[in-house]
Amino acid sequence: MREAVAAGVVVEVFLVPGAGPELEQLAAGLPVTWVSQSVLEAIAETRTPQGIVGSCRWEPASLSAALPGGGPASVLLEAISDPGNAGTIIRTADAAGAAGVLLTTGSVDPTNGKCVRASAGSLFHLPVAVETSIHEARSAIDPSRMTFAVATGDAELDLFDWLGSVPEQQSICWVFGAEASGVSDQARALADVQVRIPLFGRAESLNVAAAAAVCLYADAGRQRGKLK
Repeated sequence: MREAVAAGVVVEVFLVPGAGPELEQLAAGLPVTWVSQSVLEAIAETRTPQGIVGSCRWEPASLSAALPGGGPASVLLEAISDPGNAGTIIRTADAAGAAGVLLTTGSVDPTNGKCVRASAGSLFHLPVAVETSIHEARSAIDPSRMTFAVATGDAELDLFDWLGSVPEQQSICWVFGAEASGVSDQARALADVQVRIPLFGRAESLNVAAAAAVCLYADAGRQRGKLK
């Protein structure tokens, strides 16, 4: 909620009586509707709301805004249906300094309540494009400035081995697929490179949000000249 207020996107605030001075101060200057706890729970779609809910305006970004090419990385989520994973990846992309996030047609709506909560305000920090396609994203990329990199568990190329050979100035569009099915054959065919995260312990695989965190932070280190 604080991030939405700071971003200036809150249209209306719903508060429960006795929410406390801190939450009332947060809503200062905004249209406030006082509601019961049960009504707030229904609005928030959760049994444990924090006493305040904001109605916000949000518009998806353009393809070019979320995928500028050159500079920081971008993230493309292909058919990601779990809102918790999508929101966590948006939050991670924001924390790692990514340029933007794109969700393909068929992915979860980023304004889904669980996705918004999982993003922890990052939905309002960086461009998030929706209803795009693998082909559209690939066609928008200048290969001389950005590499289309698909992360998949069965790739032969080790993530860290590959990143160590990528010039610091080269940007990367990271492609992650759904938990159950992974990236599509189309994404693989269009990829400049397919990489896997090495597993040093006994775990069979990584959750897609964890995989995105590994790739994005390894890439951020590479761009800052710390991965040799």
